[in-house]
Amino acid sequence: MQAPGPERRLAAVLATDMVGYSRLMEVDEAGTLARLKTHRLELIDPSIAKNRGRIIKTTGDGMLVEFHSVVDAVSCAAEIQRRMARRNADVSPARWIQFRIGINLGDILIEENDIFGDGVNVAARLEVLAEPGGICVSGAVRDQVGDRLDDIAFEDLGKQNLKNITRPIHVFRVRLERDATEAPVSGKDSAATATTTRKPSIAVLPLVNMSGDPEQEFFADGLTEDIITELSRFRDLLVISRNSTFVHKGKAVKMQEVARELDVEYVLEGSVRKVGDRVRVTVQLIDAQTDRHVWAERYDRKLEDIFAIQDEVTGAIVATLPGRVEAATQERAKRKRPDNMAAYECVLAAKVLHHRSRREDNAQAQILLDRAIALDPNYAHAHAWKACVLGQTWVYGWCEDRDVTFQHVAAALQIALALDDNDSDVHRILAAVNLTRDDHDRAAYHQERALALNPNYDLVVVQQGEFLTWLGRPEEGIDWIRKAMRLNPFHPERFWNHLGRAYYCAEKFAEAAEAFARITRPDFTHHAFLAAIFAQMGDAVAASAHAAEVIKLEPGFSVAGYLATQHYKHEADRARHEAGLLKAGLPA
Repeated sequence: MQAPGPERRLAAVLATDMVGYSRLMEVDEAGTLARLKTHRLELIDPSIAKNRGRIIKTTGDGMLVEFHSVVDAVSCAAEIQRRMARRNADVSPARWIQFRIGINLGDILIEENDIFGDGVNVAARLEVLAEPGGICVSGAVRDQVGDRLDDIAFEDLGKQNLKNITRPIHVFRVRLERDATEAPVSGKDSAATATTTRKPSIAVLPLVNMSGDPEQEFFADGLTEDIITELSRFRDLLVISRNSTFVHKGKAVKMQEVARELDVEYVLEGSVRKVGDRVRVTVQLIDAQTDRHVWAERYDRKLEDIFAIQDEVTGAIVATLPGRVEAATQERAKRKRPDNMAAYECVLAAKVLHHRSRREDNAQAQILLDRAIALDPNYAHAHAWKACVLGQTWVYGWCEDRDVTFQHVAAALQIALALDDNDSDVHRILAAVNLTRDDHDRAAYHQERALALNPNYDLVVVQQGEFLTWLGRPEEGIDWIRKAMRLNPFHPERFWNHLGRAYYCAEKFAEAAEAFARITRPDFTHHAFLAAIFAQMGDAVAASAHAAEVIKLEPGFSVAGYLATQHYKHEADRARHEAGLLKAGLPA
């Protein structure tokens, strides 16, 4: 009896590889591998699983995937390429990670969990034809997909002679005409979404040149444009475009009329005046609904390099302004019942509760975030903050099952990332979550993304300092944390905690003690650090007093258990911390 041969079947085969892999590995081997691993874990593999694909095999820079449905294969490829384009948007072209993808529908042979045959060979050759970030498919794929995917189009490239394929293959290039996640909705649903996702809105009016010097006119206009551009980085702030606000240039305006015309809640106005060898910039933020001044500031600078002044003043205004808008909006939200809050206001209130770091406030924050997501399931920021709040329950042990909670954190972040890959908060929280797993490479990728997306966001900047401290570079960490404090003079109290930790790692114990002393309601972790600090300084009495507070607040405390929650990359930093805790008399 003849033994059966390999199984045959018709399948959609997707072949992909990374563009410029060898060049990137030569320049930065560790960084390239870390970023590629992150893209695989967070984007590519989940997209394949979602579209019911099966990874057959992988190489260093590519993979072969089988799908039972051609539509699933093309949908998966389109999602990967769109999201990779968004991930590369804020990265220098020299560091872009891009993929080529080829898809074919054909007969394949299955043998020992591998696939072979003409169907596979054609897919591999189509991948070579694709542009970086592009997709090429065979005519068979185009015919089967037809018009079933309304967010893509096909460009006919005609019949092509492919290497080692004897017959010409009809090839089509996939055109990603628009992102399905941004497809407009209509009718009643559209109105509901517009209501629930209403964010604070602001118009930046052209700064008035008060000096009569034409050179200052360019400076004033440039400063206005820079402020608009930088404010637009904040995803929870709706900023009116330059074209809309500059129609008011040179005109006397009434704030409430301008706000009504542009449909905004806040207006920023100001002036530029040259006084001798100095330039004075004055700005004020106005709540247009109440005609009340929310914030005002004046900047006096020497007229040495006007463009340097422009950058400095822009940075100072943009660093402070979103926090003032958020604080003003919080005041409004306090006057509303929670069941009347729209999605944005629910997230805003949840942030305030989260920052209190209390179990009952955390539980209330979760309720508000669930309401925000129910109001608008596509609100990426709400999913990101749900992950952040759940992460707090994981860190403090406020949950029944820590493993299940962490799965919920990961799921919320995956949704947020899919909805908005360019939200700095999403990447900031992903960096923090990966750090809790001691995955410093993936944490570095997301922290780098968050910082590139919004370099003036104080929470991202302070986390950069915290991250560098964990990496064993506390001196640099101190600089970043201090920068965050300058960016936001109203910063949360926990910034002092980050600064104290950095000073301890830098063995600047007196400065560390001073930083921790700024915390008004220290928990057991703060007392543990203070015990270690004073022990290192030789103050046994103070060290013993703080060690007693640790045991009082956390009766089951042990040095080994506590250090398991710390995320030092280098053993020397962990050993320094351990030595101080043991010297203070805390139980091993």
